[in-house]
Amino acid sequence: MTRETLSLYDTTLRDGAQTHGVDFSLEDKLLIAEQLDRLGLDYVEAGYPGANPTDTELFSKDRKLGAKVTAFGMTKRPGRSISNDPGFQALLAAEADAICLVGKTWDFHVDVALGITLEENLTGIKESVEAVVASGREALLDCEHFFDGYKANPDYALSCAKTAYEAGARWVVLCDTNGGTLPEEVETIVTDVVAHIPGDHVGIHVHNDTDNGVANSLAAVRAGARQIQGTLNGLGERCGNANLTSIVPTLLLKSAYADRFETKITPEKLGTLTHASRVLDEMLNQAPNRHAPYVGEAAFAHKGGIHVSAVKKDPRTYEHVPPESVGNARKLLVSNQGGRSNILAQLESIGLSVSKDDPRVGRLVELVKDREAGGYAFEAAEASFEILARRMLGTVPQFFEVDSFRVMVERRHNALGELVTISEATVKASIDGKTVMSVGEGNGPINALDNALRKDLGPYQSYIDDLKLVDYKVRILTGGTDAVTRVLVESRDGEGRRWFTVGVSPNLVDASFEALLDSINYKLIRDGAPVPSYSFSPTRY
Repeated sequence: MTRETLSLYDTTLRDGAQTHGVDFSLEDKLLIAEQLDRLGLDYVEAGYPGANPTDTELFSKDRKLGAKVTAFGMTKRPGRSISNDPGFQALLAAEADAICLVGKTWDFHVDVALGITLEENLTGIKESVEAVVASGREALLDCEHFFDGYKANPDYALSCAKTAYEAGARWVVLCDTNGGTLPEEVETIVTDVVAHIPGDHVGIHVHNDTDNGVANSLAAVRAGARQIQGTLNGLGERCGNANLTSIVPTLLLKSAYADRFETKITPEKLGTLTHASRVLDEMLNQAPNRHAPYVGEAAFAHKGGIHVSAVKKDPRTYEHVPPESVGNARKLLVSNQGGRSNILAQLESIGLSVSKDDPRVGRLVELVKDREAGGYAFEAAEASFEILARRMLGTVPQFFEVDSFRVMVERRHNALGELVTISEATVKASIDGKTVMSVGEGNGPINALDNALRKDLGPYQSYIDDLKLVDYKVRILTGGTDAVTRVLVESRDGEGRRWFTVGVSPNLVDASFEALLDSINYKLIRDGAPVPSYSFSPTRY
């Protein structure tokens, strides 16, 4: 059976840029556009030329993308001609393959926001779309507030959409701007629209305010719409937009859609989805959502012992799609809810081959459970588990030994008479038979301790020069003045690799130091640092 074509339209660089706390630079936009293009999307809406210097400069550049680069803007201003509207002229001057115009389709907004008659709004839509078509570019109309407008005045909302289509719009995009429409409403309304406008000219653009962005987009496809708009990782104003990171794999991997529709995204390109998602998070300097569908670190993570045992026999027992199909990976977690299956699977994943009958495995299971009973959380700190396991199996080198450390916090007036707090740390360590003492300052005791610890590791310094502490979380496990504290440290190296380590102690600084030491040792092991010839006496660190 011949499959129908679905068009995929990304607006991460425009609608996604309206996310609270997001501010893309020109270089950010260019890099993200390349990632989106590699994924195989049909359209990349790059921004709003004339609205800000970044977008204006972006649309002045010649870009080599397979996707159609789209400029976004408004229909012409009321009371102005096309030639006398600077904003519209900026759109026509943009280096773009397509132009997406946003037009009012809710009679309430036409009256309140524009202050013009309903007929004048229709004329503005018609003239604007015709001007884009005459410029030789593809025209799209984003029917703003279409679903609310349809519920209030269906005849007028439909007349706006039909006017755009009859004026030559390639796509008439139905927008759930306020994000309050539910899937059953979307399906009913889109079904009516495609009775008036061919479905292969109808698109869907929804916001996620009821957490139905993905469901609403799929409902529109079932009803006949053949273009889906959304953003990578669901970025967008308020609660975000429909999440293409979830929509795309659903279209390709679920037979209800894969058997009926085709897109430009090949299985090979789908395998880059997780990478593209994490590149965006990295650019925004935010931790990826670990529980995001398909691409999250925990999307294919298994914790219960029965689950792990079954997944090792056949992943289909607890996974709805293969993780590698979206570029992700399976994770078998170590926790006090798991048993030998979890431990063996995790040892295998880090390259440690151990017989299931090895008595050390049983001891490691008990050790993990004892540690987690005391407050450790190895499922969230796999690097610390690897250090613990290697020590139990005798495969972790003792690169250096910390003899002692001291942290001082001083609050005083500086030379300008300002009250400041200074932290200073001293670490005494044995490295390759030599004693080294390092001093570090920081904006807090942990920062100072981190700086002192990594200031001079002798022959290992080059291995940790690119090591950065990027996140630090503290949780109080028991109350009172003798509270037990758990510290989770996230580290990153120059190649963008991240790992987590954990420390537990009644003393916050001691718990932090334990996590920092695990992070450094993990980096040295993973990067193949040479094993020292000098041996140390056993140490708790």
